[in-house]
Amino acid sequence: MSSVSRTIYRFGQFELDVDAGELRQNGRRLRLQPQPFKLLVLLIRRAGTLVSRDDIRRELWAQGTFVDFDQAVNFAIKQIRDAMGDSAERPLYVETVPRRGYRFIAPVDTGAPAGGSSPGAPPDSSTTVRLQKALWTNIAELRLADQRRRKRIKIAIAGAVLVLAALAAYLLAAAR
Repeated sequence: MSSVSRTIYRFGQFELDVDAGELRQNGRRLRLQPQPFKLLVLLIRRAGTLVSRDDIRRELWAQGTFVDFDQAVNFAIKQIRDAMGDSAERPLYVETVPRRGYRFIAPVDTGAPAGGSSPGAPPDSSTTVRLQKALWTNIAELRLADQRRRKRIKIAIAGAVLVLAALAAYLLAAAR
């Protein structure tokens, strides 16, 4: 029985299985069209480095392909961000470098077996990656909690404004 090696990248709550053509979040498959999937693979393979718009054009579209490149890339990035719940303003995964390109900023685990290190030994690269991933996960959770808190505050403010408007309307009607 032969073992087939698969190319799988893990980051945050996500797993990108290149061979199966799937992006999963906590084991649940997410829908991502082929071009955005290819772009995500390109970004992850070059995680931490700038991927220029020219690099994206060369990698994703064959020479002689006629497409509104800027619109196609913007659409693909939007699909990636929507699928992962990311935003351009406060990115957790894909950072926009204005007029230059994009950078995948989350720590990526390639699924390679972790090398064991003995207690008290200096951290090896797998330990460093695990620590970076844990730190990044905490940052991501804090940002998501902050987004939820801001949303609750906005709802509370809107509710207070409505109550004040209703009270003002009532007082105006009572004064007549």
